[in-house]
Amino acid sequence: MNHTSHHPAGECLVLVLNCGSSSIKFAVFDAAAEPLPRTPLWNGKVQGIGGPAPDFGETGVAPHGIPLDAAHPYRSALAQIRASVARRLGGRPLGAVAHRVVHGGSQYFEPARVDAQVLADLKRYIPLAPLHQPFALEAMEILLAEHPELPQVACFDTGFHHTADPVEQLLPLPYDAWRRGLRRYGFHGLSYEFMATALAERHGDAARGRTLVAHLGSGASLCAMRGLESVATTMGFSALDGLMMGTRTGALDPGALLYLMEIEKLSLAEVADLLYHRSGLLGVSGLSSEPRVIVRHEADAGEAGERARLALALYVRRIVREIGALAAVLGGLDLLVFTAGVGEHNAFVRERVCRDLGFLGVDLDADANAADAPLISSAASRVRVGVEPTNEEWVAARHARRLLRRAAG
Repeated sequence: MNHTSHHPAGECLVLVLNCGSSSIKFAVFDAAAEPLPRTPLWNGKVQGIGGPAPDFGETGVAPHGIPLDAAHPYRSALAQIRASVARRLGGRPLGAVAHRVVHGGSQYFEPARVDAQVLADLKRYIPLAPLHQPFALEAMEILLAEHPELPQVACFDTGFHHTADPVEQLLPLPYDAWRRGLRRYGFHGLSYEFMATALAERHGDAARGRTLVAHLGSGASLCAMRGLESVATTMGFSALDGLMMGTRTGALDPGALLYLMEIEKLSLAEVADLLYHRSGLLGVSGLSSEPRVIVRHEADAGEAGERARLALALYVRRIVREIGALAAVLGGLDLLVFTAGVGEHNAFVRERVCRDLGFLGVDLDADANAADAPLISSAASRVRVGVEPTNEEWVAARHARRLLRRAAG
């Protein structure tokens, strides 16, 4: 891979990696441009890692199957990305690799240059984010071993919520738990950090008031903002808390977990699998983790239709309930914004949520909502409602460039 540590940061390109359990998303940004462009020069992903038919997709090219080393599929997928990036550099140096890291624990709030100590620290948080943390760290470890001179920057999804009041971070456990790092951290921080920039540009002063962002994807959370800073959020100690998600439960009575383990004799591993992979929309519907798929079965007869209707109703109810709770924390609501895969593209979910928020003065423009327009509230709505694409990769690239320039003096 063509890279060097002595080039000025402004000449370089930044590679952003977003590593999950079965996929690696990547994007290359031009660090020489001012301001840093929000659209990458090139991006794509390897998906199906560990499965029978992995494929490689990139900008402007249809996904195509790729062979991965069966013994080390993740390392092999990362090598495929690095080889493709090297072919695309065009002689320009790769200045840094930025990683989205889900959990920074109680130690890391600001982006950090990756070294052996940082890597060791972050491994302690793998149990708190098992769907993402170990895979981001594996990518870091491989690059650190093979290219130790290449700067790597860890960007933490928990960092944005560090501005929340301590009462929002504290868990109602014995106080010593706080000292041991058991607290409400909050997640999706890179997405919310982008929203803080994009919403100020689009909505001006309205975004600086009582704003609530709904990040609805396979993982889902809400963030209440005031002055474009995090005041409260629905995810807590782990990425299991808060809203019902694609395959995750969201908030759950801990007594139910005790029952599953004590009475039904589920092991710790079985409970973890249940909570992370077999619950949420998938678990209730029995059909899919995707609302757009479940919607197609709403009118079905029999148990299939009933479960589809119930899954969607519960999904919407949990969102509405948490919006009401965060609106109470904010003392009202001025701006509600939907983002991420479901939030940006699912007019059905937005309509259902906003219909149930009529008590707050929310009123949708049906045509604007159907078109996924940036502003979907009607002129009569007391709350402005918007749709805003998120851009976590750009935020990570910006952090990496800042650290490069700081290091260069």
